[in-house]
Amino acid sequence: MRTISSNEIENAVYRLALKAGVNLTPSAKRALTCAAQAETGELARYALSLMAENADVAVRESLPVCQDTGLCVVMLEVGQDVHIAGAPVAEAANAGVRRAYADGCFRKSCCDPLTRINTGDNTPAVLYTEIVPGDRVRVTVLPKGFGSENMSKLYMLTPAAGKEGIVNAVVSAVRDAGSRPCPPVIVGVGVGGTFDKCAYLAKKALLRPVGAPAERADVRELEERALSAVNALQIGAQGFGGDITALSVAIEVLPTHIAGLPVAVNMQCHCARCEEEIL
Repeated sequence: MRTISSNEIENAVYRLALKAGVNLTPSAKRALTCAAQAETGELARYALSLMAENADVAVRESLPVCQDTGLCVVMLEVGQDVHIAGAPVAEAANAGVRRAYADGCFRKSCCDPLTRINTGDNTPAVLYTEIVPGDRVRVTVLPKGFGSENMSKLYMLTPAAGKEGIVNAVVSAVRDAGSRPCPPVIVGVGVGGTFDKCAYLAKKALLRPVGAPAERADVRELEERALSAVNALQIGAQGFGGDITALSVAIEVLPTHIAGLPVAVNMQCHCARCEEEIL
């Protein structure tokens, strides 16, 4: 049994949140650059070039890459042979977020859902934990802006909807969102499980590098179909019209009940920020 201190988790969350607030993921930056080169629409191409330039300026000036520095999602994969000593894990994660958002001068966007009173330090984080084999802890921090999060949808389809129904659900969500999630979007899709697990799968799909395909051949084919159909909408960068409405569609699947076909669509704007570290 390996023991680590909760302070290590706090410090990892701090480092990752501080870095994520300023940096796009490398795959997102590459995808934006490629999109700007491939786009044929003049306005959309200009918007894409500004997005790529903004990412460069943020790194150069150590400034938030987006004014919406997000609600902080923290995912922990905890090895079953690890003992975490010290403060409760949630307290450690929140302490790391609190310090990062203060030191990074990031906007605090977390509030009570009813009173709308700001918590003042961007906590609590949205914390997920999974028990996995081994004696390590993988810490992932995903700051989630709500221009895109608000455009996410969950569909409880029947099995008769099939693959076509899954593609239609993705297209419907993107069409309804229009320009509001700051396209080009990255679309995380969860298929299967239950109502709640399906949404979690969609969120996890956003952790995949932009453009990285699923391992299963049939899921890859579904991703390609959905991406092609989404881009055929011609919403384009920032809604200016154009060839590229989405940079990628990533689908995660899980067995479900024989009577159901849950599909969750989690929208991510072009400003994809995600950092991870293994302790």
